[in-house]
Amino acid sequence: MPRISYQLYCSRNHLPLVETLQMLAATGYTEVEGYGALLDDVDTLKAGLEASGLLMRSGHVALDDIENDPVGTIAIAHRLGLEKIFAPYLTAEERPTSSAEWTAFGKRLAAAGKPLQDAGLIFGWHNHDFECAPTPQGDTPLDLIIAGGDDIMLELDLGWVRRAGFDPREWIEKYAGRITTAHIKDIAPEGTCADEDGWADVGHGIMDWGSIHSALQAAGVDHYVVEHDHPSDEQRFAARSLASVQNF
Repeated sequence: MPRISYQLYCSRNHLPLVETLQMLAATGYTEVEGYGALLDDVDTLKAGLEASGLLMRSGHVALDDIENDPVGTIAIAHRLGLEKIFAPYLTAEERPTSSAEWTAFGKRLAAAGKPLQDAGLIFGWHNHDFECAPTPQGDTPLDLIIAGGDDIMLELDLGWVRRAGFDPREWIEKYAGRITTAHIKDIAPEGTCADEDGWADVGHGIMDWGSIHSALQAAGVDHYVVEHDHPSDEQRFAARSLASVQNF
């Protein structure tokens, strides 16, 4: 059974952080994944983790923050017990528009991650759908990103791969050996869950998790992070998703 974590971004609009952590522990989670805004108050985050007994082994940190303060990023990671840091996103204005620009971005990412890797951390990129869409030159941005450095790992978000129109299993096979963590995210049937941006609790959408789980296991991926970008009920999402993953 892989390690199962919960991306705390799911709960940003719900209970206060400390209450969310207690709820997750009571639901049966043992790990959570952090994101940038939580790192603005490391004291509260660390205290909440200790009080709930939850571990935080991975987290998202903005690329600019990593580049501007690698020493501070490493210090936060060590204080919280992080093993993995992922740069998570580019705004529309920041995104490269050609293969050459994506190639340059991959090299930038590799340079940004080197101090973290030298400090013993795993470093990588978390995708959305835009890194899956071919460039005008016919290349896949995600290919060009990881070509920037052999040590750039992926937190492959399977929901966004599917939203981009691709079979997650094929992408798992394609990037086997470079996937250190998978975001386990489900998509609601067409026309449903409009109030949740079309996302679903894991195991209650259209994703074929039996075959996806098999592909992940074949690729050696042993760290799953459940996520939903906009759940209307965090407790429902947390409980149903954990039960689904435990039954994969």
